Amino acid sequence: MKKTCYFLFLFLISIALNAQHINQPDKEMILSIMQKQENCWNRGNLICFMEGYWKSDSLKFIGKNGITHGWQKTLERYQKSYPDKATMGMLKFDILSVEQLAEGVVLLIGNWHLSREKGDVGGHFSLVWKRIGGQWVIIADHSS
Repeated sequence: MKKTCYFLFLFLISIALNAQHINQPDKEMILSIMQKQENCWNRGNLICFMEGYWKSDSLKFIGKNGITHGWQKTLERYQKSYPDKATMGMLKFDILSVEQLAEGVVLLIGNWHLSREKGDVGGHFSLVWKRIGGQWVIIADHSS
């Protein structure tokens, strides 16, 4: 009986630890999308940058001015805030953690930094990624 309880305990601990572990191919896919977003931004291409986001009215972007709902409204928000290449500057992401929350759901936390002639800016972000239709997309972005 003690052996059974011991193995059951180890099994449950294993499940709990693996629940937060993202497999390497999924992590690499998400990080490659982030790299593509960084490259798109640095070319001044907001449409390309937005390809990492869920193209849905249910997308949520949370910033200092509140919540923006939907892919199109999020794009318009970016276009208004960053109307030209000089304002966009050069983007650099620093990924701090990537954690699987559930099957097909990942939380990514990091820093962003824009190098610009008119002055550098930066902050933190948290992204909720979800695998939809076999593709990883950002379903919620909280940037500050």
